Amino acid sequence: MSHYEFALLAFTSFITLINPFGIIPVFVSMTASLEPAMRHKTARKANLVAFITLVAFAFTGEFLFKFFGISVNSFRMVGGIIFFMLGMDMLQARLGKTRIPKKRVQEYVGDISITPLGIPMITGPGSITNAIVLMQDAKTWDMKGLLIAVIGLVILINMLGLLFASKITHLLGETGNNVMMRLMGLIVMVIAVEFFFSGLKPILQEIFQIGS
Repeated sequence: MSHYEFALLAFTSFITLINPFGIIPVFVSMTASLEPAMRHKTARKANLVAFITLVAFAFTGEFLFKFFGISVNSFRMVGGIIFFMLGMDMLQARLGKTRIPKKRVQEYVGDISITPLGIPMITGPGSITNAIVLMQDAKTWDMKGLLIAVIGLVILINMLGLLFASKITHLLGETGNNVMMRLMGLIVMVIAVEFFFSGLKPILQEIFQIGS
């Protein structure tokens, strides 16, 4: 595989898995009560957390999974459950505006920047698994560096989407935002089911093989 083909594969897979457009309605809902400056700070911090997490797992993911005895399939199942719960809240429009006391704004920004925004919304089980697999496929240091650059580019695109999220949602209007949130909630739930069963299937196959 050439460097160009590898970069294209990495970009298309990460942009699909992270899905910048799908994160916007949740981000806007969770940061609706924040001032623009704090909202932008939240977006920057969440994407920084996501970038660091992806790079860390890309280099150490396989080792950590083996060290703790965790399989990628188990990780997919847990991620699927988390995504399903999040999608259910979106589908029922329960991610409503939250009033945050001024003295708790910094704490709130810190909390949601790490989870659920940074992890698992931006950096979910799919993108983490993708980072681990692609890093294994990157045979040279040039390709490894290229992979990190592509991850950075996708995260940058996602951050720009969140920084302009309020303008995008303003253009859509309240009805458009509600429709988009419910639609994305449904999509997130479908993705969650796919993640869960893609992890469950190999585990069941292994169990039945052992049993036979």
